[in-house]
Amino acid sequence: MPAPRWRSALAIALAAGAMLLTACAGESPTDPAAGPDLGRGPNAAADPLAEEVRQLAAGRGITPLARPPRVRNQLVQLGRMLAFDKVLSGNKDISCMTCHLPGLATGDARSLSIGTGASGLGAARNHPGGVFIPRNAPAAFNLHAIEPLFWDGRVFTDGSGTMHTPAGARLTPGMRAVFEFGTLSAQPMFPVLSRSEMRGDEGNELAALADDQETEIWAGLMRRLGQIQPYPQMFEAAYKGQRFEDMTFAHASNAIAGFLIAELAFNDSPWDRFLAGDDRALTPLQLAGAKNFLVARCSQCHNGPAFTDNLFHNVAVAQLGPGTGDGAGGHDDFGRMKVTGLASDRYAFRTTPLRNVELTGPWGHDGAFTDLRAFVDHYSESDVKLRTYDPSQLEPVLQGTVLANAEEILASRDPLLDGVVFTPQQVDEVTAFMLALTDPAARNIQRLTPPRLPSGLPVDGDRH
Repeated sequence: MPAPRWRSALAIALAAGAMLLTACAGESPTDPAAGPDLGRGPNAAADPLAEEVRQLAAGRGITPLARPPRVRNQLVQLGRMLAFDKVLSGNKDISCMTCHLPGLATGDARSLSIGTGASGLGAARNHPGGVFIPRNAPAAFNLHAIEPLFWDGRVFTDGSGTMHTPAGARLTPGMRAVFEFGTLSAQPMFPVLSRSEMRGDEGNELAALADDQETEIWAGLMRRLGQIQPYPQMFEAAYKGQRFEDMTFAHASNAIAGFLIAELAFNDSPWDRFLAGDDRALTPLQLAGAKNFLVARCSQCHNGPAFTDNLFHNVAVAQLGPGTGDGAGGHDDFGRMKVTGLASDRYAFRTTPLRNVELTGPWGHDGAFTDLRAFVDHYSESDVKLRTYDPSQLEPVLQGTVLANAEEILASRDPLLDGVVFTPQQVDEVTAFMLALTDPAARNIQRLTPPRLPSGLPVDGDRH
């Protein structure tokens, strides 16, 4: 796979998954004739543009991102080991973090991830059968601020506070009672069930179970962990007063969530310092981009402290890869419609949070864009951009998988995208603003990779 173009002019780095500017549509954000005063550098509280941007942000609820509550250390350490341990995969050849590498900003530098049965890491990962996971690996930053999980939001809490998951009643009340971190505690329950991601099709006792035997698969994983020292002691230290024999995989899933929350919350970006009153935290170009972003419709969906409305939108991204079984040939992906059954949700995917977005490419639910500026530009005349999508940016094996279904996608495109046209300067400014959302501490998190694991299996994440 050639080096991604997102490692280029704007210092775009690293990997996975992110839909950008999910509804960055509407009237042009600034008057091209007048434009923002790019010659004025921020200078403390005297800058009226800075004050205007702060007021616009407040109006969208884009406030500082609070850190999550403290997670007890024993739970974090257990979750850390489990997240990196390949013992949770059927053939013990992939861990959660294989597709969420610390060295690649909790992604894998790929448009589409490659699961079990493969070798290598990141862009060098290869499956002998050419098997891809249908969607891009989403970043794991600031998950305490995200409610629906997975691209189609299949793990979510409804207005009454009831959690919904693909397991239905098989995720028992007793399991749910273990969860300390809402939907995030439930999220790790599901990749271990997926044959293409972690469980495999054959060669192990978990693969031999039927797909609807979730309870048995989870129990099998706990039997594995119970045979490895010191996992039982670590579980009992993390859950005081409980015996390992009485625990379920919900305890493991909750621990992984605790690790992600404790170690991957970042809230000290230039934007955060700007919100705190430092006018010099943003460059003039970034400040102009912030205003563009806030006065256009971008912030109608990318709002709140994490820059997401936690909802779903069709933003006219090309469909590529193996798909999720939808459409005439089974290679399409209907997104949120797979969860709700509503035709209006076809091709709608979760609004991705934008913090650290420069680090999390390729972008889109299927990684269709390998350059951040190009993805920003996609929202200008997105109908034209979809019809003229250039697959040459993809790795060769994926270039021929792009579906010719532009008109079907556009039939349910979010109306917020109607009529938006950005000038090249505005695209540059908004892209520059995206870089101001990166916390410098998120650039190097390889410290999270443990030197060894209780299972003795190789550790992914320290090198890529």
